[in-house]
Amino acid sequence: MSVNDLDDYPWDKVTPFRERAAQHPGGICDLSIGSPTDPTPQLIRDALVEATDAHAYPTAAGTPEVRAAIRSWYERRRGVPGLEDRNVLPTIGSKELVALLPTLLGLGEGDIVVHPRAAYPTYAVGAQVAGAVPVAADDPAEWPEDTRLVWINSPGNPDGRVWGVDELRAAVARARELGAVLASDECYAELGWDAPWDAEAIPSVLDPRVAGSSRENLLSVYSLSKQSNLAGYRAAFVAGCGRIVEQLLRARKHLGLMPPAPVQHAMAVALGDDEHVNAQREIYRARRELLRPALEAAGFRIDGSEAGLYLWATEGRDAWESMGRLADLGILAGPGVFYGDFFPQHVRLSLTVSDEKAREAAERLRAAAPAS
Repeated sequence: MSVNDLDDYPWDKVTPFRERAAQHPGGICDLSIGSPTDPTPQLIRDALVEATDAHAYPTAAGTPEVRAAIRSWYERRRGVPGLEDRNVLPTIGSKELVALLPTLLGLGEGDIVVHPRAAYPTYAVGAQVAGAVPVAADDPAEWPEDTRLVWINSPGNPDGRVWGVDELRAAVARARELGAVLASDECYAELGWDAPWDAEAIPSVLDPRVAGSSRENLLSVYSLSKQSNLAGYRAAFVAGCGRIVEQLLRARKHLGLMPPAPVQHAMAVALGDDEHVNAQREIYRARRELLRPALEAAGFRIDGSEAGLYLWATEGRDAWESMGRLADLGILAGPGVFYGDFFPQHVRLSLTVSDEKAREAAERLRAAAPAS
């Protein structure tokens, strides 16, 4: 399969619901796609401006400054000490890495790429483009013998699932038994809501409590799009097994996959400042505390959603029917069918909507609550 054989982009199917929601007298409250609406912090914007004299080609490996910032951030925020430059690599956002990883690892026909049952679609797309076979399975015991790459997502998109230390350790053990690479997409790790993640740091697959004394065949993928509102900067990175990172770097040099130099400087500044991340988390928390009870009052059940950027909701009927009901309230969500075949009755709602629109959506949902 080639990239030209992919189906139409799934979000095109949401257009009629967007148009329907936009007809609401109060306008649309778009809770569908998790694109940040809050401003990029000023210190990061200033850093980008400082680095605009970027007359030379950037390096695919990343500047010494950004590599040091990534290593320091993993130790300070994720409990992962001892990373060296050879263990880290900046990327042009995280989606390109997710989509290209099977290809860059040399996977092909007959190889299996495992991904979560409720999953960001690009895991499967990347497998298909490489000619590999995507398989949805959450239980490590169910990962097939021919598995070459396993994607886990903690906290999960769309369901907010967090893998604890014991669960991650079991996943690592199974991947090592299979000889598979285990890649953990951790880009929502700063957004923990329910106990214990409201007080404890969400663990990384590179945490020594998980990985033990070796990072072999383990990768952690991270993005600054959400915690720092840098979606437009395409600022992300991968860390872990030095051998694999070197393999990725070699391929990325040939392909010209290098973040722009000003973005690399902005990344380093963003990674060095925890204050703006803490402030953004509280903004998302406040919106969640508005929207969750309002959805429940309107007859939805919230499943999972213990961490991350979304509310994973169902009212026990077909997702497209729920999309229609919400659209009539001027609210646009994402249908659960976009995230796999196992959740035909769920919808996903994002916390990136503005404060004003979050309040409006909550009011409309409460007004639509069934009479008691």
